[in-house]
Amino acid sequence: MPKKQHTEEQIIAALKQYEAGGKTADICRKLGISQATFYMWKRQYAGLGVQELRELRSLREENGRLKRIVADLTLDRQILQEIVSKSCKASPSASEGEVGAGDVSDFGEAFSANRGHGMDHVALHEL
Repeated sequence: MPKKQHTEEQIIAALKQYEAGGKTADICRKLGISQATFYMWKRQYAGLGVQELRELRSLREENGRLKRIVADLTLDRQILQEIVSKSCKASPSASEGEVGAGDVSDFGEAFSANRGHGMDHVALHEL
């Protein structure tokens, strides 16, 4: 994906110039963009000020970050559920909900293998 070449200030300035009566072709030539890009900006950013545009970008970045966190935690939960189901099948002598002494190392291995995925704070009782 190519890096965006124009700042929020440039986009808003171009749209305000258009609203003030500037010709689309002239504005596009000055900025080195196509008319399709200009109309895409107009559709996306019409009526927004620079501050609102920055806030929108910040919210989109935070939303993306939160979505990645949710995906990581979901994956971590699935891994833990697989470990619990395998440990329950491996120790038929243990009653339901009870974990044998040999199973504790399995949890430790899972946690150490997935340290970078946020498993430090996942509580096993939430499974």
